[in-house]
Amino acid sequence: MTLLNRDQVLARFRQLPSLPVAVSDLLASFGNEDVDVEQIARQIARDQALTARVLRVANSSFYGLQSRVGTINEAVVVLGFRAVRSMVMAVAMNGIFRVDQCRNFDAQAYLRHGVGAALAARALAPLAGHNPELAFTGGLLHDIGQLVLAANFSAQYSAVLDYRSKHDCQLVIAERDILGIDHAEVGGMLATSWRFPESLRQAVAEHHAPASSLANSLANVVHIADAFAHALGLSGTPSELAVPVDKTAWERLGLDGDKCGKTLGEIERAFDDTYLVLKP
Repeated sequence: MTLLNRDQVLARFRQLPSLPVAVSDLLASFGNEDVDVEQIARQIARDQALTARVLRVANSSFYGLQSRVGTINEAVVVLGFRAVRSMVMAVAMNGIFRVDQCRNFDAQAYLRHGVGAALAARALAPLAGHNPELAFTGGLLHDIGQLVLAANFSAQYSAVLDYRSKHDCQLVIAERDILGIDHAEVGGMLATSWRFPESLRQAVAEHHAPASSLANSLANVVHIADAFAHALGLSGTPSELAVPVDKTAWERLGLDGDKCGKTLGEIERAFDDTYLVLKP
């Protein structure tokens, strides 16, 4: 067993690059009704690499625009601030961590699953009265603790992946058995360090234990979304396992067969296009 303590994880956080100012402001904007959209658009535009990727997504066939947009401001006008905010979060957050040194970590499978969970969370959000774009972001980032571990503790996380394969168990079980900590806890620590909105922090930290969260927590939505994405096998890996669904989260969302069928259909229809525009 190769245990990690929380102090080791926190020490690595201090070595991470700061989030771009635009991304920090976008995170803060989820709880701010008076957000200065023009100011945030200007900040995004100052990051040339981020702007290039966002415009590539905006001009993809996924959005079907009649004419191309050439600036962040134009993207906001045509697509709306919330859509651009989700786009920037997707592009920026998943590009921060380098996981290529972690043997057996499949970055494409990680992104595929995150896109599936994001689409499911966006579809489920109205059932719980949540902002669909915040739910999309929560679904996309719910497993960000995996990236932290794979990028910063690559040898130890490779051992986790080997253990999971050998024992055919859930990833969180392998993480707890080998590291003594799991990706949800690590993701919650990162969310605190980077000052995520509280609702988003809860979604990341508690998506494997939604019964311990509040009845109106976004963690309930993301937990079910995670389960749906696994059930559909969207990561594309043969070893993917279905995850148990928490009864409390299920009842809080008032789910039934019809609602599930509708949500699963929405995920499947949107998945390929969404994944293609968000992949690096």
